[in-house]
Amino acid sequence: MDDHTVARNGVRLMLGAADDIRVVGEAETAADALQQVQARDFDVALVDIALPGKNGLELLKVLRAAHPGLAVLILSTYSEEIYALRALKLGASGYLTKDSPTSALIAAVRKAAVGGKYVSPVLAERFASMLSGKSNASHEALSNRELEVLKLLARGESLIRIGETLHLSPKTVTTYRMRILEKMGLSSNAELTRYAVENGLLA
Repeated sequence: MDDHTVARNGVRLMLGAADDIRVVGEAETAADALQQVQARDFDVALVDIALPGKNGLELLKVLRAAHPGLAVLILSTYSEEIYALRALKLGASGYLTKDSPTSALIAAVRKAAVGGKYVSPVLAERFASMLSGKSNASHEALSNRELEVLKLLARGESLIRIGETLHLSPKTVTTYRMRILEKMGLSSNAELTRYAVENGLLA
């Protein structure tokens, strides 16, 4: 079984601990998920940020536009610092890491089902720091595409390879790289890599 299948099995088992929650559909890809949502009504969708074929944030945008009444929870291996704020800005009902306990997952689904937003204590503390002006993680200023480019640069991928992965020309990737360095106040790929490692962007 691949990682996504294992993760789905784990989530199904965790949600099975709650008598008031039923798992009525599963999808391997973003396209599968969209087909299922169009075919029947769901109260809550759990979306993995690292879906085959489409980034989970892109699927979130499509789902929120096409089905405004559907609550979408984002699941990720990435820490909350990286994607949670972006996901919530795009209309997610919550963000959970895959090592979240069963109680947190169940609480998030229940809250999302009644129109609420689930925010973990760690994320709530981060938001409080941001509101008080204490947050200085420069990657928060990047667009979603810029963040993807940053992560690939930090992994040592070439401009050509990044272009192939993201369906961009090498020239466009170069422009993204310059914009990322400027926004983050950095001057080289080595500094980008160090930043990415220190901030858990390569998990």
